[in-house]
Amino acid sequence: MNTQRLVDNFIRYIQIDSESYDELNMAKTVMADLQELGCEVYMDNAGEKLGSNAGNIYAVFKGDETFEPILFSAHLDTVKPGKNIKPIIKDGVIYSDKTTVLGGDDKSGVVSVIEAIKMIKEQNLNHPTVEIVFTICEECGLLGSRNLDYSRLTSKKAAVLDSSGDAGVIIQGAPGKTKISGHFIGKTSHAGVAPEDGISAIQIAAEAISNMKLLRIDDETTANIGTLKAEYSTNIVPEKVYMLAEARSRNAEKLDAQKKHMMKCIDDACVKFGGKFEGEVDDLYYPYFTDENDSFISEIKDACIRSNVKHCIKLSGGGSDANNMNLNGIKSVVLGTGMCKVHSVNEEITIKNLEDITKIVFELIKK
Repeated sequence: MNTQRLVDNFIRYIQIDSESYDELNMAKTVMADLQELGCEVYMDNAGEKLGSNAGNIYAVFKGDETFEPILFSAHLDTVKPGKNIKPIIKDGVIYSDKTTVLGGDDKSGVVSVIEAIKMIKEQNLNHPTVEIVFTICEECGLLGSRNLDYSRLTSKKAAVLDSSGDAGVIIQGAPGKTKISGHFIGKTSHAGVAPEDGISAIQIAAEAISNMKLLRIDDETTANIGTLKAEYSTNIVPEKVYMLAEARSRNAEKLDAQKKHMMKCIDDACVKFGGKFEGEVDDLYYPYFTDENDSFISEIKDACIRSNVKHCIKLSGGGSDANNMNLNGIKSVVLGTGMCKVHSVNEEITIKNLEDITKIVFELIKK
């Protein structure tokens, strides 16, 4: 492994601005890098549907067709603040200057795949066909992978390089997520002169939320109200309140039950006060679970052992592109890349973790 090259490319990638919906420059860069390695590269039109200036990137590194192909995936977008990232390297750790995120989520995944393929090519090693997908708009609800053209992919197994925790972390299961959004609608009136003529949308919302089971429901299920917004003068009975909520579960039946429970609380409150709710329920992605004894997880464990990297099996509380890939018939497992304190200006990653996840990817590819 060329560690200096790995680190230099990681630094190069994170200094390319690529907040969600603005991934074009990053997409162009990785497309050029993949083409230089001899990959067939393609960008789809998902960005046109989503409002991004780039599409998902697909690449094929052709190999020995007697082996089963394998897919590697990471996402190109970062959360905010992700512009003008200034990396700092100190004592083997890469940080930002604390004014932005670092972008290791998920450029650590991107760079490990590209470096591993460089190693395979330089050493002229036998390998299966490797498919690569770098998605857009992952941080906005896995939108890029929701809009992938799965007919372009032949692999039936995928390693999604997109988890916090040291390299060697294997995420065998993750929750699905449902979003509930919309407005409670009441009736406006003067709160001092004729309050009895009004229906308070805030009161309806308060009744609904107070009856919901929220936060930790059980060891697989959570729910939360993220936004409740109304801006009226105190002398006006509020007619409209906006709510944004979510439910998650690693169990599809429990997720459905929690969604129905929250909607029943909303409906009951509307009936009680004579208002209504205008909104939508969006099943953003579905849960997945892969048995620890599954052959693909065993393959990943073996790759960790050959890389001299300690492995551990975990469950996640968050979704990733693996959720959508599993839903579309590709057995997908998420791997830790070493990213730490993600979605904050304190994000960091060690050079050792960049090395370790690259070794694991390399061992999964070579034959």
